[in-house]
Amino acid sequence: MSLKRFLLVRLGRLLTYPVRRQLRQFEVACQNPEAVQTALLLGILRKQADTQFGRDHKFGTVRAVADFRANVPVAPYEYVAPYIEKVQNGDTRALLADKRVLMFALTSGTTASRKLIPVTDAYLAAYRRGWNMWGVKMYRDNRGRRIAMRPIVQLGGDPEEFRTPAGIPCGNLSGYTAMVQKRIIKRMYAVPYVTGKIKDARARYYVALRFSVGRNVSQLMAANPSTLVQLARTLDAEKEHLLRDLQNGTLRADLDIPADVRAYLEPRVSRDAPRARELSAVASKMGRLYPQDVWPTDGTVINTWTGGSMGPYLRQLPQYYGTPPVHDLGLLASEGRFTIPLSGGTASGVLDIWSHYFEFVPEAEMESARPTVLGAHELQEGKSYFILPTTSYGLYRYHISDLVRVTGFYGRTPEVEFLGKGHRFANLTGEKLSEYHVTKAFDAVAREVPFPVTAYSVAPVWDDRQPYYALFLEEPDAANDSLLKRFLAALDARLGVENVEYAAKRESGRLGALRAAVVPAGTWGAWDRARLAQTGGSPEQYKHPCLIGDLKFRDTMTVLREVGV
Repeated sequence: MSLKRFLLVRLGRLLTYPVRRQLRQFEVACQNPEAVQTALLLGILRKQADTQFGRDHKFGTVRAVADFRANVPVAPYEYVAPYIEKVQNGDTRALLADKRVLMFALTSGTTASRKLIPVTDAYLAAYRRGWNMWGVKMYRDNRGRRIAMRPIVQLGGDPEEFRTPAGIPCGNLSGYTAMVQKRIIKRMYAVPYVTGKIKDARARYYVALRFSVGRNVSQLMAANPSTLVQLARTLDAEKEHLLRDLQNGTLRADLDIPADVRAYLEPRVSRDAPRARELSAVASKMGRLYPQDVWPTDGTVINTWTGGSMGPYLRQLPQYYGTPPVHDLGLLASEGRFTIPLSGGTASGVLDIWSHYFEFVPEAEMESARPTVLGAHELQEGKSYFILPTTSYGLYRYHISDLVRVTGFYGRTPEVEFLGKGHRFANLTGEKLSEYHVTKAFDAVAREVPFPVTAYSVAPVWDDRQPYYALFLEEPDAANDSLLKRFLAALDARLGVENVEYAAKRESGRLGALRAAVVPAGTWGAWDRARLAQTGGSPEQYKHPCLIGDLKFRDTMTVLREVGV
């Protein structure tokens, strides 16, 4: 180990000492989640009691969890939206005891119009603490890969898309946290935070690569693995331009980059002619240039979501990145970080019981007039629940529509994995098929039948003779009809394993067999872009739906042909 490397590692251990101590304390707290959660809830309510929301919901009278549940309903964003609107206009005390709102984090816009989540100092402290504990554990798990204090490739969004009437910035949370990082931490990130202000997707990916190909990258981080797939494809498609820029110390002039962003970036681009020649030789020999050709697999780690509907993208990563370890980022959104994965190779994470108060409703009872509501200490392994967080920044018993499953316990605190958005379901004949059923079945069949798929969605199709579900695939993915039919038959059967009602409706003839609806190449990319443009949001956080419940969906698509079992 060189002296420079030795000093950097020692500096890293010094900087992370407080976090390692916090992690040990958190592990102790996980032995008694009920006490920790109750104390946290009562502390939040005491602090927020004199806000308008607190007065309207009698926070000052709450002495126990039962009082809180009696005073505050389980409700979606729309319930708290009038209070948040007042905060946007400068009346912070309508919802928050905090003296200032740093920004509003914008939701990704995958389900409805965008929501504005207040980010306060308390929010930021909890968010950073969760990230730091996750990071320390991830580094521990990868000591042998020598990733400490080496550059990280992370793509974030625009931290300021617009401002509220009171002048509060609204934008992407990851972009904001990157912007306000300490200088020593910023140096670890290869991609400048201002890259998030580039709206053109091609230009944004190109700039991220331009600042990364010449560096000894240790981690590639993106919430959605589809971002990493697109990054890899851009690297190969733009390799000649990228290596020419690296050779000359330039940044392509024809990229759609705002003038102020370009003015910030151009003085900071590196020139490394030997590295450019080295990578050119690799590209010439391999006939390609993928991330695994630039950053050796044995020295990198991928950090991304691995649960829910991410399967199709995760299956594409080895083609481009090889087989580095993949660590899940946890259940996190603009609304906050809810879990901290403390083990690699799993989508499960322990509930962050220090940051938010959690309640849960069993999956089957969410639409009930009087559903069972449970605390974290009352959950059962193997069961699925809707999660209801209460935060220190204005969200109370918030029905975020996230469905999770308990996979085990860390001490006595549940570890959960994200299954999907609970509103994503379809119901032709009483089968109540969910996105979770679809993704789980698809992933199981994909391991058995070698049928590569880049993107897909399943949707119900009404037919007077016999309604059925269609698997919408792009034409290049459906080139082999015999293999496609084999895959369809296996998927149809597996859907019945995951959802017994689907099997019953198929057996009775009320549902027809699954069919493939083949659409033109590029359909899903265009569809996702249009959907994102309509609802707003960050491309890096966008989740392509694997189940679309709209009975008229087929009528909106250009279907070239259908293939049945």
